[in-house]
Amino acid sequence: MHSEILQPIVVLVGWTMVMWAYMVATRLPAMKAAGIDLSKVSGSKPGQLDAILPPKAQWPAHNYMHLMEQPTVFYASALVLAVAGVGNGINAWIAWAYVAFRIVHSIVQVTSNKISIRFVLFVLSSLTLIAQVLHAAIAVFH
Repeated sequence: MHSEILQPIVVLVGWTMVMWAYMVATRLPAMKAAGIDLSKVSGSKPGQLDAILPPKAQWPAHNYMHLMEQPTVFYASALVLAVAGVGNGINAWIAWAYVAFRIVHSIVQVTSNKISIRFVLFVLSSLTLIAQVLHAAIAVFH
């Protein structure tokens, strides 16, 4: 039998790929409209396109970067729980809550990008992640 916590891991990985595809589908047309010829561009600095492209075209890129940051702690702690044999029950539910908050956060960021809503979702996802990390620590240090 596999650990239930592997399911939300796979869902968040899949969601990250959905956001990658959305980022590409949004940014490439915006870059073309801005007159950026990718065959003539070499090197760039993070955030450089923020000054060139419309904000709404950049929001998916910002969200994709966010999905590369804090979720790394989610993946590590979820895998610890799975390997420790305690990735079912409450730990799986905490992981699902984290994934749900991150998906809703993504949707808000790439549509309205309302900071007040994003902040609440970030705090809620962070609290679930803290709970997950604590449970992982208990599992390996108990």
